[in-house]
Amino acid sequence: MNILKKRSWELPGRDATPEHVFLNRRQILAGMIGGGVLAGSGLGVRPAFAEEDPSAGLYPVSRNPAFKLDRELTAEDIASKYNNFYEFGSHKQIWPAAQKLQIRPWTVTLDGLVDNPQIVDIDTLLSKMPLEERLYRHRCVEAWSMAVPWSGFPLAELVKLAGPQSGAKYLRFETFLEPSVANGQKQSWYPWPYVEGLTLDEATNELAFMATGVYGKPLAKQFGAPIRLVTPWKYGFKCIKSVVRVSFTDQRPVSFWEEIQPKEYGFWANVNPEVPHRRWSQASEKILGTDERRDTLLYNGYQEQVAGLYKDLGGENLFM
Repeated sequence: MNILKKRSWELPGRDATPEHVFLNRRQILAGMIGGGVLAGSGLGVRPAFAEEDPSAGLYPVSRNPAFKLDRELTAEDIASKYNNFYEFGSHKQIWPAAQKLQIRPWTVTLDGLVDNPQIVDIDTLLSKMPLEERLYRHRCVEAWSMAVPWSGFPLAELVKLAGPQSGAKYLRFETFLEPSVANGQKQSWYPWPYVEGLTLDEATNELAFMATGVYGKPLAKQFGAPIRLVTPWKYGFKCIKSVVRVSFTDQRPVSFWEEIQPKEYGFWANVNPEVPHRRWSQASEKILGTDERRDTLLYNGYQEQVAGLYKDLGGENLFM
């Protein structure tokens, strides 16, 4: 007799929105937008963010049923208009400025301690990868959260493509550097370009994901188009946007926020309600688009999948 053990963060299948209902909703909304029904309603996100994207025909992709949520999805119109993207400024209503980002041509460089160094065009990369949709919680270090349907592929697939050598212990991610487009990058007190890092073990964990789409479409620019990192057990600043380089190295990268303020933002940045930020509590979180606050979950609710990554790291500040 086979006994199936439900993961700690999964909902029963009966509580998940059936995929055909979700996809049909997309089709209905697309038709309403095309017919002008949503004009002036505040729901017409698509026209504001529209751009000819060669990857548009790839979406929506099939949802991976292993990744479920314990809450409602955040409405696209809300999640798309409340974003951190410091390349374009430090306020949350950054989406209009982010539309200046040109996402074609776009390449991703894989280099460092790898057997297969390469510069790969984003559309070529997409053609090589097994695209799927995953429902993930997202927890910001600022103590707000949302629930997002990301599309993309496991980061482990990108690692496999690069072929890390035996000395590779870390992945160093880097975003674009174009201050003529991204005004925030003219602020010289920030260490541009944005850099983030993971251990190789973190990068090959089942949850680590490279998002190339969201809400059944290619990534809108304010989400970090055309490709971004998603690590749902970590604070959101670890999820670097608009990636142009992934370097495999034997040296632990110093990330953007860690370099700015290492007493507040560490390398690991795993979610823990019992470890406060130096200026506010992390015990609860505000659900974006609602008046609701919830208790923050250890590792953002993904403890079962990731706690083992950190069992032998005594003395490390794993949470901030």
